[in-house]
Amino acid sequence: MKVIASSVRKGNILDIDSKLFLVLNAESFHPGKGTPTTQIDMRRISDGVKTVQRYKTTDQVERAHVEELEFQYLYHDGDGFHFMNMANYDQVQIQTDIIGDQAPYLQPEMKVMLSVHEGVPISIDLPKHAISEVVETEPAMKGQTASGSFKPALLANGIKTMVPTHIVVGTRIVVTTEDGAYVERAKD
Repeated sequence: MKVIASSVRKGNILDIDSKLFLVLNAESFHPGKGTPTTQIDMRRISDGVKTVQRYKTTDQVERAHVEELEFQYLYHDGDGFHFMNMANYDQVQIQTDIIGDQAPYLQPEMKVMLSVHEGVPISIDLPKHAISEVVETEPAMKGQTASGSFKPALLANGIKTMVPTHIVVGTRIVVTTEDGAYVERAKD
């Protein structure tokens, strides 16, 4: 499907010269003089090579037909990550390079959205937040204010983040899956 370059957004899949590219960032520039342009940062799905292309905002680019399907994460082994389609219970295996740095946030039975092109999973979209337990952090010092102060912590999934001073080892917290930032204490 052809679309104009200015309508391309982060997360779109483009088909350029019969190769699939995942859009990492798309930004339009409107100079006072001259032609408005759109710069698209993207990663080739087949081998992970990053590239930047600049188009006139009215140029046509080919968006690949991609289905967004809900899957449930099952487990990880030497072959890769295993997911189950929630609609028909089919299982798929995804290689580690597609999951990338999002792997520590995957938890059993977590629901994720997989982008599937011609029956092959090409990218994954995790929920915005995940729950993890603090396994290592400094003890709270008497007299520290509860608001505004942060200290480093190591989570059970191996991610390092900054947490408020009142958080202690064993506390379950909510973090963003995008960058691992602390959101709040888990409500369970």
